[in-house]
Amino acid sequence: MMPSPVQPSLAQRAFAEWLGTAFLLAAVVGSGIMAQKLAGGNIALALLCNTLPTGAILVVLILMFAPISGAHFNPAVTLAFALRGETAWIDAAIYIAAQISGAIIGVWIAHLMFELPVLEVSLTERSGAGQWLAEAVATFGLLLTIFGVASKASAAVPYAVGLYITSAYWFTASTSFANPAVTIARSLSDTFAGIAPHGVPAFIAAQLIGAIVALPLASWLWGGASLKHAPAHE
Repeated sequence: MMPSPVQPSLAQRAFAEWLGTAFLLAAVVGSGIMAQKLAGGNIALALLCNTLPTGAILVVLILMFAPISGAHFNPAVTLAFALRGETAWIDAAIYIAAQISGAIIGVWIAHLMFELPVLEVSLTERSGAGQWLAEAVATFGLLLTIFGVASKASAAVPYAVGLYITSAYWFTASTSFANPAVTIARSLSDTFAGIAPHGVPAFIAAQLIGAIVALPLASWLWGGASLKHAPAHE
């Protein structure tokens, strides 16, 4: 009889969530800074240059960390798995703390790489009904992508998530934050990817609404089966 594989400890899983989310934010904010430097004021070009690295790094990070923690990198995703009974609530709380702290560290590392002040507060206004609806739609679609693809083709989830976020950057008015940890961390960067802190609560509320609405629909369409360890986003 073959021995059972050793399951990662909670410390290993939490660290994977922390490190993965830190890398994600370093990519989001760092590519935004680089894009702003090189695009010559062309906002569409800067957004494209911000989009491609974000989608690409998501695929890499999910492939790397999904076998350890599930590669959530997103409190909305972790909450969804906890509500489905697939992640213990104590584990979910630790995951979320790791994701938020990792996201902030990722922003600070991006600032250091580009020789910007470590501590900043964004002045970029992102508010209004259209933006809030966009965040609900972006997170709703992200959760459906994860559960739908995982139900039939779990190996394709990293690529589906990366492609979904690449697309959602462009079809949503908010450029698809779709992640409370990302939203909090981006409020601490006065760069291309930033969001003013007073816009954060409404974005997070919209994201959580989108995630919660996706749950019964995903169960109806695909049943309860999904990845035990499944990914997230930006």
